[in-house]
Amino acid sequence: MSDQNFLKSKKEQVAELRETGFVIVKGLVSETRCEAMLAVARQQLAEAAAPLEFEADLQYPGAPSSKDAPGGHTVRRLLDAYVRHALFAEWATSPDVRGWMELYFGETPYLSRAHHNCMMTKHPAYGSLTGWHRDVRYWSFERDDLVSSWLALGDEEVDNGALWFVPGSHKLPFTSDRFDDAKFFRADTPDNAALIRTAFSPKLERGDVVFFHCNTLHSAGKNLTDQVKFSLVYTYRGASNAALPGSRSASKPEIALV
Repeated sequence: MSDQNFLKSKKEQVAELRETGFVIVKGLVSETRCEAMLAVARQQLAEAAAPLEFEADLQYPGAPSSKDAPGGHTVRRLLDAYVRHALFAEWATSPDVRGWMELYFGETPYLSRAHHNCMMTKHPAYGSLTGWHRDVRYWSFERDDLVSSWLALGDEEVDNGALWFVPGSHKLPFTSDRFDDAKFFRADTPDNAALIRTAFSPKLERGDVVFFHCNTLHSAGKNLTDQVKFSLVYTYRGASNAALPGSRSASKPEIALV
C-alpha cells in the first residue's frame, strides 16, 4: 500500500500519515548520501564513540543479561546523532525534512535532541527485539503530536529486524490496563492480540524513509542475519507543542528548522 509513495506528492504523503499513522517515502535519500553516512556510522561503532546505549542497558528480550555477560557490550544506539557528525545533522535539518514537517505541522518544526536522535545499530545474535509500544509513553509535551523519521541506510526486512506498524493505531484510545508496567502493549489479551494481527512490516531499501506518528503502535524483531543494520532516527514537533518544563523531553536544546 505504501510502496508507491515515491509517486505521491508531499501533501498526499502527509494525508497518508494522518490516516494510517505512518507513511513510507521511497528513495528520499540518495545512494551517495546514504553511503557516506553509513561509513561514518560504521567507524563510530568500531571506535565505540560515546555517547552510547548498550543492549544490556535495556534488558529487552534477547539482550545480554549484563555488560559482563557474552555480548554485553553490544551497542544498540549511537546517541545524540545530531552532534556526532555534520552528515547526520545535515540530514536532520535538510530541506526535504524541513518541507515535509512544515507541511505536516503547519508551523516551524523543531528537532528534539532528547528523543530518538540516534543511529540505531541492530546487531545479529545480541540485538534484542522491541515489544509493541507507542513512543510517546515516556515523552512529555503539551500535545501527543510528534512525528519521527526513520532513514534506512541499508535494506530492512523481517529477517534483519525491520519495523512493524499497526495501521490506524495512532487514533485509538487505550486504557492503561492494555499496557504492562513498562508501558509496552500487552500481547496476551484477546483484544490486543487481534489488533496486533493487523500489523504491517514495510520492506525498506537504502534511502527509504518512514515517517510515523508518536502514537502509532510499532515493534521490531531480532536481526537474524550476519550483518549489522543501521537506521538514522529523529523526532520532530511543531513550534506550538512545547516540551513540559522539567521533563526529560525538555532536557536538551532543540533545533528549529528554519
